Amino acid sequence: MAFTIRTTVACAAALTAVTAGTLTASAQAAEAERSAFAKCAAVSGDMAARLAEQAEAQHRAAVSAAKKRHAAHVAHVAKVRAAKKAAAARAAKEAAAAARARVRAGAAARDGAAHASRSRARTSLTSWMLPVHGAIGTPYHATSSLWSSGYHTGVDFQAAVGTPVHAAGAGTVVEAGWGGSYGNNVVIRHADGMYTQYGHLSSIGVSVGQTVSAGTRIGLSGATGNVTGPHLHFEARTTPAYGSDVDPVAYLRSHGVLF
Repeated sequence: MAFTIRTTVACAAALTAVTAGTLTASAQAAEAERSAFAKCAAVSGDMAARLAEQAEAQHRAAVSAAKKRHAAHVAHVAKVRAAKKAAAARAAKEAAAAARARVRAGAAARDGAAHASRSRARTSLTSWMLPVHGAIGTPYHATSSLWSSGYHTGVDFQAAVGTPVHAAGAGTVVEAGWGGSYGNNVVIRHADGMYTQYGHLSSIGVSVGQTVSAGTRIGLSGATGNVTGPHLHFEARTTPAYGSDVDPVAYLRSHGVLF
């Protein structure tokens, strides 16, 4: 009985020692494993932290680049809009300048036309001209029994039927119609108190009371009345009546008309 108890105690002690040793080894192995895991976890944590930092840095860089691109786009759009606005302003300014230039040119043209018109009017009032384009045939004071006075009271300009006849100077028509031996005739009173007569017309283009200028067409030459052929009979008179004639050539020359 004593042996058994001693034996049992010894076995228990041995088992305890074995068990303790086993437990100690197992505990050490577990600690080593935990240490290795902790190291791996620490390494993994560092790597994850670095990856996270890198990702954050890349994100910030991408955001910054996007902001720069957006700012550049906004600046480009603003520049383009400013350029278009400036171009539109220049175009409007040029158009306005062109419009003002056209207005000035139009005004200048109107002023020039008005001046030319006034000049022509003044010239027509003061200038004189031949009543028809043609050479002088029968001169003033030529004598013949063909005329009741015994002499020619005017000058004859050679002109075919239908040749335009013009007022020699400005004045007022006092006679326009049939004039006996003068045929169709026109008489004009001028500002100097003198009269001019145009005879043997084929047609008359003015009426009594009408104001005419030098060069106004008063009719067409012809061969009406007492004639031997078509021509224009032209007289200068001190009154509108027959018998008050003066030298028509000298009268025209006194107004600057050259033959």
